[in-house]
Amino acid sequence: MDERTRFVVAMSGSARRVRDDEPLYVISVAAEMAGMHPQTLRQYDRLGLVSPRRTGGGGRRYSLRDVERLREVQRLSQEEGVNLVGVKRILQLEAEVETLRAQLELVAEAQRQSEYLAQGQGRPDYLPVPSFGGGALAIYRTRRSR
Repeated sequence: MDERTRFVVAMSGSARRVRDDEPLYVISVAAEMAGMHPQTLRQYDRLGLVSPRRTGGGGRRYSLRDVERLREVQRLSQEEGVNLVGVKRILQLEAEVETLRAQLELVAEAQRQSEYLAQGQGRPDYLPVPSFGGGALAIYRTRRSR
């Protein structure tokens, strides 16, 4: 089981594996899980702090990740004394850091592959380059004249 999936037990007693970002919970259930009033969740949604997915009819559906984020907003505002504008900025910065970490890992992997190629392994006429937005990219490197 990877870190983005968990087992969820339904009221029927059956368990199934779900992704952290799978929208499962209506607002009343998410509010109870987070220890908040549903109106607080509506306010956080209006402020853009926690934006759940919507059903075709416009109902909110919260994921486990959303519930964790609700708890973090509450912790920052109540325990740390940060106002909601500050909480929003903290969450934005944390998301940027995660994006940068993922990009750094891609660059590090490209560096490892480049070193592998430089040692005479693989095809010496291609240099792998990390992809930050989707599909893979490889740059053709011409051979040097001797």
